[in-house]
Amino acid sequence: MDSLGLFGYSLAGIAYLVFALLIFAARNKTTLARWVLVSVLVTVIANGVAALQIKLGFSLQWAMLADGFKVACWSLLILLCNTEQRSFRAIIANSHIRQYIKIWTILMVACWLASVLLNYSYEYLFLLFIVLNLWSLVLLEQLYRSADSQVRWAIWPMVIALASVAIFDFVLYAQATMVDGIDFDFWFSRGFISLIVVPLLLISTRRIRNGAVRIFVSRHVVFYSSMLMIAGIYLLVMAFAGYVINYIGGEWGSVVSIGFLMLSALVLVALFITESLRRKLKVFIAKNFFANKYEYRDEWLNLIGKIETTNAESYYQMATQIMMSKVDAYAGAILKKVTGQRFSVQYSEKLLLDDTFNQQLVECSLFCQRQGWIIDVDEYRKTPTVYPGLSLDLSLFDTKSIRIIVPIFIGKAFYGMFILAGKNQVKQLNWEDRDLLFAISKQLGNFVSLHEANDKLAESKQFDAFNRMSAFLVHDLKNVQAQLALITSNAEKHRDNPEFIADVFETVESATERLSKVLSQLRNKQAAQSKSELVDISAIINSVIEQRNIELPKVTFDKINHCEMAIDNETFHSVLNHLIQNAQEATSKDGWVKVELTQIENHIGIKISDNGCGMSADFINNRLFKPFDTTKGNAGMGIGVFEAKQFVEGIAGIIKVESIEDKGTVFIIDLPINPSL
Repeated sequence: MDSLGLFGYSLAGIAYLVFALLIFAARNKTTLARWVLVSVLVTVIANGVAALQIKLGFSLQWAMLADGFKVACWSLLILLCNTEQRSFRAIIANSHIRQYIKIWTILMVACWLASVLLNYSYEYLFLLFIVLNLWSLVLLEQLYRSADSQVRWAIWPMVIALASVAIFDFVLYAQATMVDGIDFDFWFSRGFISLIVVPLLLISTRRIRNGAVRIFVSRHVVFYSSMLMIAGIYLLVMAFAGYVINYIGGEWGSVVSIGFLMLSALVLVALFITESLRRKLKVFIAKNFFANKYEYRDEWLNLIGKIETTNAESYYQMATQIMMSKVDAYAGAILKKVTGQRFSVQYSEKLLLDDTFNQQLVECSLFCQRQGWIIDVDEYRKTPTVYPGLSLDLSLFDTKSIRIIVPIFIGKAFYGMFILAGKNQVKQLNWEDRDLLFAISKQLGNFVSLHEANDKLAESKQFDAFNRMSAFLVHDLKNVQAQLALITSNAEKHRDNPEFIADVFETVESATERLSKVLSQLRNKQAAQSKSELVDISAIINSVIEQRNIELPKVTFDKINHCEMAIDNETFHSVLNHLIQNAQEATSKDGWVKVELTQIENHIGIKISDNGCGMSADFINNRLFKPFDTTKGNAGMGIGVFEAKQFVEGIAGIIKVESIEDKGTVFIIDLPINPSL
């Protein structure tokens, strides 16, 4: 048997040496190819040491030491398949590789020290190789399960080769641990096992030509790897228990230990095929040992991108389509709660919800408000007890293929629901899917609520604009009425005066122009554009005063002979008329109102003073220039002073107010002269 083992190890060493020469001849300079070469050369050395041990009879620990380095090299090769580094320094800096090297070094040193200190006992070395080979199997399982179809085609021969060697060694050392010694029939067979897998390694090496094997470790891989690791640890514990039973059991020890191991294996299988245990283990691993299934930053940016680039006709349609895309639904709708018993369909795509669904929708909404849960109809079908207090008519839901109901909360208030339908396309939800759908539903709910508020605000602004325009038009009509009232009041006295008749025609013409302007604004639904013309400011003020002096108190005017500037004659006339009218109304009939006109260099000053009731500082600061705020009740619109301020500031002027309660008020207007049209 010794000669057979020597032949097997020697032949394996020669085969791996040829393998190394082929790799060297291929002149592949990628990091992965170079490490394959290192692993193959270390395997040559390990087989050579094993062959020499059989020939020369030195301690088996030297062969096991070489095996330890061999296992480490192939394990690092597996890790290299899952890294993008292309230099030796970058590989050493990789956290996973450094972690493996650190733990491997600690285990090797600790177990060999324990062996030396215990008179070269082998028990700890057996346990070491059980752990190392189990670790290799876990790495191989992760590598293969997380690879796509193209990468699997390239690596499956290597996976089979390395897994075969690792399983064989695992069984060898597990048996050695139980019986406290290596079965040399197995030991001598290792050389042939190593030889048989060489062609498989060669095939994978040829398929991975560029060394670019990038594997993504999914949470399914971690789950199955964890199951494998748990199973390995469990078997180790059971093997140790079987060894103890065998040691203290006497003649029946072997039989009892074998029976115990069989029973342990059955218990292990029974546990791992239990769905509830598997589900709990998955959630535990996902929550505590793995990153989130979704990259929420990417999901958030993706949601923003869809909102910004959507070509949907309405925000309801956009929100529904985004939610549908998250679960691959072919139909969906967004419902808004109108009352506790009624819902309004804001948008529906390929999903018609008639009145027969109303009671079921009420049932779902009450459950969602009570529990704050997403309803998965397929999950309810399998395990209705998961949804306490919910009663669904599944046949009714199946007629429309409704699968998922996502509640919409704005803050803590229940807004409505997304109804998502699909035949076989809708995926079953796990806890992370639910968290993502809740987050998206909340954002879309806020988005829809914001747009609804904007719509109401826009509608309110339209009414506000119309009301403001109406107020200005009424104000203009009041000015026209004042002009016509002036004619009526003077008609009896001056009807036979030709100058009065000429003035009447001029006033009627002016009133006609004003009414035409008002009608134009009503037709166009916007204020008419103002026109500037070169006018005599003194003449305009004089015209306004003549119009206002039909009322008491009379207005006096301290004027200058010539003062011209480019201004909108009609609007300026209206502004002065209103300010002087306000002064008259604030002053008793035996009081006084004065208008002063001054010109200093390129500025015109107009001062309107009265000795009326005056205004408080608070009223001036907070109410005087505020539109639609009046102290005249229904007699005023509250826009006269506001219009004056807007007009004066619109031509780069300044309007100021000085007032003392019960003593009077002074309006000061400062206008820059602009003689050009």
